Amino acid sequence: MHDVPKTTTSVPGLRERKKQATRNAIAEAAVRLAAEHGVENVTVEAISEAAGVSPRTFFNYFPTHDDAFVLIDDEVGVRIRESVRRAPVGLAPLDAVREAFVAELDGFEDRQELWALQSTVFQRSPHLIQRGLNAHVADERALALAVTEWLDATRPDSEEPQDPGIYPRLLAAVSHTALRVAFEHCCDRPGTSVLSEAFQEAFVHLAHGLRRPTE
Repeated sequence: MHDVPKTTTSVPGLRERKKQATRNAIAEAAVRLAAEHGVENVTVEAISEAAGVSPRTFFNYFPTHDDAFVLIDDEVGVRIRESVRRAPVGLAPLDAVREAFVAELDGFEDRQELWALQSTVFQRSPHLIQRGLNAHVADERALALAVTEWLDATRPDSEEPQDPGIYPRLLAAVSHTALRVAFEHCCDRPGTSVLSEAFQEAFVHLAHGLRRPTE
């Protein structure tokens, strides 16, 4: 059996952490301003001022004005993919992906307000939806690649390499859908639902083949 490759991602240094903090601050300022005033009424200058950076710095992180409203905490996807690549041999693929997501969902409630505001911004500005979908699809494809790499790395030596077909893409898509459904479930029940628990419940249903609930 192949050894699971060690992650090549080191702990981010101080400079990288500062860059990520700046990117997050800009994105958060953009979403909050857009939720209050509307995307069309929020300028790069206003976002930059709210985030405490210059307009030039804004464009160091986001190619266009609209990009700032789309991505929040984009480093989360990187960590999820690395967790999948490090998943133990013998773990079911569904469990490998579930555990990678759950590790990032603890403490989500501290960010729930911002994610909900972003959803509101998207609803009010349909032109952002396609941009958001493109980012979502790119993240989903990257997760599928991580699943493919893990499947190959944990393949028994006696087995010949084979094309996993649509399986990694399907697993990645199902995982992202489970997260969206769990998120919406928690938003509909503020203060009474925990995202990590709702997400794991969704995976229980998936593992059982979406059989009819008995309760």
